[in-house]
Amino acid sequence: MNQVINILMVDDHPIIIEGYQNTLMATKKDNQTLIIDTANDCDTADLLMRRAAREKPYDVLFFDIRIPPSRDGLLTSGEDLAKLSKQLMPNAKVIILTMFNESYRIHNIIKNINPDGFLIKSDLTSSELAEAFQHIMVSPPYYSSTVNQFLNKLVVNEIQIDEINRKILYLLSQGIKTRSLTEHIDLSMSSIEKRKKQLKELFSIDDGKDETLISEARKKGFI
Repeated sequence: MNQVINILMVDDHPIIIEGYQNTLMATKKDNQTLIIDTANDCDTADLLMRRAAREKPYDVLFFDIRIPPSRDGLLTSGEDLAKLSKQLMPNAKVIILTMFNESYRIHNIIKNINPDGFLIKSDLTSSELAEAFQHIMVSPPYYSSTVNQFLNKLVVNEIQIDEINRKILYLLSQGIKTRSLTEHIDLSMSSIEKRKKQLKELFSIDDGKDETLISEARKKGFI
């Protein structure tokens, strides 16, 4: 029985999309027919998804995270598009392909999107893309090695850290000074200082330095 699979690929580099297309077309099963649409920015992807939702929904959607935002500023990334796709086409399979390999970003993407596939581009080979696609069609999810390593760290780590504390760690790791954290987090400076103190106690930071805190948090997979 022939299986027609409607696909949308979103990436701002046409040559990367061409590589994905060529790989899937060359490795598809004999009974699979792939119909592939492509988009290089949020506006085009938005238009294609809304049209598909009205006419024939996509079966699989591939999203890069960093792509040009929509003109109205409402869609700023592939993450936003993935969330929208789940509203428009809840039965479609969502695959994230990204260069981002920081554990904070990985954690947020899994929490916010719960994708059927999550592939880090630096892990990716043609054979893995082909394997991931076929696996996701039958038995999702499929995560590439960097994502799995992060998830394994998270499972075995006993330290529980909430989203705000995780964001504080991430911002500090990006060079944001403590005095500027209130611009990024909706808390008072005293609340942020209290959380930083708790984090240093959790990670057993004896010297009190932010640099040591960040180093320990990174070792344990929280950044």
